[in-house]
Amino acid sequence: MEIFTSEFWSALLAIVVIDLVLAGDNAIVIGLSARNLPRDQQKKVILWGTVGAIVVRSVLTLVVVWLLKIPGLLLLGGLLLIYIAYKLLVEEKKHGVESAASLWAAIKTIIIADTVMGLDNVLAVAGAAHGDFVLVVLGLLISVPIVVWGSTLILKWVERYPIIIFIGSGVLAWTASKMIVDEPFLKGFFDVNPVLKWGLVVVIVAGVLVLGKVKQQKRTLEKA
Repeated sequence: MEIFTSEFWSALLAIVVIDLVLAGDNAIVIGLSARNLPRDQQKKVILWGTVGAIVVRSVLTLVVVWLLKIPGLLLLGGLLLIYIAYKLLVEEKKHGVESAASLWAAIKTIIIADTVMGLDNVLAVAGAAHGDFVLVVLGLLISVPIVVWGSTLILKWVERYPIIIFIGSGVLAWTASKMIVDEPFLKGFFDVNPVLKWGLVVVIVAGVLVLGKVKQQKRTLEKA
């Protein structure tokens, strides 16, 4: 994918939105795991915990980009990303991360938690990058400041503007649909049937957003 093309910049924009929406939880993990340590150690935990988490995430993302080149896995990844997009809308956030008692224990907690929680981010970024390693690297560089400094800001934004979650979910669903229609053994069919191609994209994006909204409303009524 050449730089300075509309395709490159639209993919980079999708990665930025994905990072903004999905990286917030990982930033919260960092804050919670270090909250009971002395203030001078908290900065070290944030720094080294983030470095370790980013290294692990970098390796995972590059592996996923390679794996998505295997026939059938782009389709599978797209279907998984549809579920992630839906879950983003309907899942109630719980951050039950215990504060660690020592600096290295906190760093270990951050790396493990970020690896587990960051799998959705890795898959989404790899899918949005369409196999372009420059986009993968840019996506990871963008996620670093988001994870380190962005948690409080992201939470405030999401609480004040819930539409951000819908936008993020829509971008994930869009990325998932693009992964599915770009699957090598389906691409030829969709290329000669553009109406079906874009119809599927619309159905996936609209379906995720509508079903997610219905689920949210149902849960609100149950709590009332």
